[in-house]
Amino acid sequence: MARISGVDIPKQKRGAIALTYIFGIGRSRAKKILELANVSENKKVSEWNDDDTAKIREAVGNFKIEGELRSENQINIKRNVYGRIAIKLKTLHAS
Repeated sequence: MARISGVDIPKQKRGAIALTYIFGIGRSRAKKILELANVSENKKVSEWNDDDTAKIREAVGNFKIEGELRSENQINIKRNVYGRIAIKLKTLHAS
C-alpha cells in the first residue's frame, strides 16, 4: 500500500478511487489532485513511481484533509451548538 497523509491507500485501485480513502478527498477532489500532479486518474496505485507519489503528496498538501479537517469540523460544530444555546438564553432573558 502507498502511504499519503498518514493513510494507507490500496495499490490495486485506480488513483482516483484510492485517494478517496483519505478523509476530506472525494471523487472530484481526487481527480483535481491527479490533474495537478499530472498523473492519469486511470493509472493504478501500484503503477505509480516514486516521482508520481511525490507529486501527489505535494498536491494533497494544498488541501485541508484528515486531522486538520476533522479538528476544524469539531470546532465548527461546537461553535454552532454553543451559539444556538446563547441565542436561546438571550431570548429567554429578554421575555
